[in-house]
Amino acid sequence: MGNLKSTLVLGASENQDRYSNRAIKDLQFYQHPVYAIGAKTGMVGSTPIHTELIYPSELDTITLYLSAERQKPYYNYITALKPRRIIFNPGTENEELQILAQEAGIETLEACTLVMLRTGQY
Repeated sequence: MGNLKSTLVLGASENQDRYSNRAIKDLQFYQHPVYAIGAKTGMVGSTPIHTELIYPSELDTITLYLSAERQKPYYNYITALKPRRIIFNPGTENEELQILAQEAGIETLEACTLVMLRTGQY
C-alpha cells in the first residue's frame, strides 16, 4: 500500500481516444488513487471528472494533459497543492511551469505516465 501514489490527472477526458483517459484507466488498474479535472464533467471507470478545482488531502503526483498555454490558469493551483512531482506528458512541456514548480520544491519530469506505469517506473 505504501507504494500507491495518489494522482491528479489535469486535462481529463471521457473520450477513450485521449491519452488522459487511458492514463486514468491505467492508474485505476495499478490501484493508484486517482482524481481528475477536465473541461467537461463525466466519469472514467470509477473516477469522476470535475470541472472545478479539487483539493485532495494527500497528493503525490499531478500528470498533465494540457498544452502549455492551457496550463497557465492552473499555475497557482498546482503549486498550492504541493504534489511531490509533476509529470509533463509528451506535448505538455512547459519551461515556465517547470521553473515555478522547482522553486516550490516540486520535482518535475518530462515523461509519459502510460509508459512509466507499464514499465514499473511510476
